Amino acid sequence: MQLDDAATILGRADFFEICDAEQRRLLAFASERKKFRPGSVIYAAGDMPEGAHVLVSGTVSSTQDGAENNPFLIHEPGAVLGAMALVVAKPRPVTIKAVDAVETQFVPRTAFMKLATQYPDLAARAADRIRRELTGYLGAIEAARGRFGKG
Repeated sequence: MQLDDAATILGRADFFEICDAEQRRLLAFASERKKFRPGSVIYAAGDMPEGAHVLVSGTVSSTQDGAENNPFLIHEPGAVLGAMALVVAKPRPVTIKAVDAVETQFVPRTAFMKLATQYPDLAARAADRIRRELTGYLGAIEAARGRFGKG
């Protein structure tokens, strides 16, 4: 039952749309449910990632460069915290903290990369997904830069 719950949680996470049902079940088998108390750091900017968290319940804050007074709040079940960490081993750019009691499903990078190696089509879908997201971010930045002038 717990494996099915974990697979269902991954099925609600938009990033894992790139996986078929069997691939989500394999990732669910390798994943781990984690609980965090209010104020707990889930991961800090500069940490080397070991995987990504899928928000099951609760609210988290995302801050960058010590901008504690202006956090971005995430409370949508299925939100993937640090999806890039599944494919890229680079230091985390933001700090994620639990605002209230938080539960996540943690997917290890090693499990995702092993699956991507076994299923090259999954690796291609992951690359396409990340490329689309980065292109969207860059487009939004360019639009904002145009509104605020070139600095």
